[in-house]
Amino acid sequence: MGANKIDKTAVISEGAFLADDVEVGPFTVIGPKVKIGSSVKIANSCLIDGNTTIGAGCKIYSGAVIGSIPQDLKYDGEDTKLVIGENNIIREYTTINIGTIEMGITKVGSNNLIMAYSHIAHDCTIGDNCVLANAATLAGHVKIEDRAVIGGLVAIHQFTTVGKLSIIGGCSKVVQDIPPFATCDGHPARVYGLNLVGLKRAQAASGTISDLKAAFKYLFFSGLNKANAIEKIQGTLSQSPELTYLLDFIRTSSRGIARAVNTEWNE
Repeated sequence: MGANKIDKTAVISEGAFLADDVEVGPFTVIGPKVKIGSSVKIANSCLIDGNTTIGAGCKIYSGAVIGSIPQDLKYDGEDTKLVIGENNIIREYTTINIGTIEMGITKVGSNNLIMAYSHIAHDCTIGDNCVLANAATLAGHVKIEDRAVIGGLVAIHQFTTVGKLSIIGGCSKVVQDIPPFATCDGHPARVYGLNLVGLKRAQAASGTISDLKAAFKYLFFSGLNKANAIEKIQGTLSQSPELTYLLDFIRTSSRGIARAVNTEWNE
């Protein structure tokens, strides 16, 4: 362990594993079951606890609490896990809980930006390249798919899924699944249209974007019910992987899909 990179006031519990080049700031406490990969930088006054694994290259800022026990009354001390991937930026006072016995694990992928005061509860799954803006709040068992953007002060209900390459405006209340590629906002969150900026940044083909735009019209703004909208899409549009994924997401949603703004979806 590179002792010159561990502040003398930090507390590293016996049993913890830190790669040789990990940096730990003043007054940070690291628990006995923690495993931290190479080039991780942990600022001052953090708590890293629980059966927690943190991948290489992560940066954890002041006051973050990582691997704390679930805020779930059913939790009874089970040895559950938190696994965090590589190159994540976890800003000040973020809290991330370990899992409960129901799933056993909370997972955060790689290359995510998790801004200050965000909360990721037990049994959540975060994909790769996501952004959680300041004070984004995830209840238990929430799934955030790759490249999703969650605005500041957004609250997401338990067991909800946020589809890939979607974006949710600040202060929204999310109580149903957010479809992939969607721009959503509101209280509760509603679909406003396609996330064109996100798709272009992801270098989606222009034809794919055109087909997704048409699919969104059928699904959310045509007045068709779900079955008829899907039938129309399958009969008239090219079946790209993105479009197939969107339709599979719509079909398999267990919480129901967020409706379009100013409309009600006739099931």
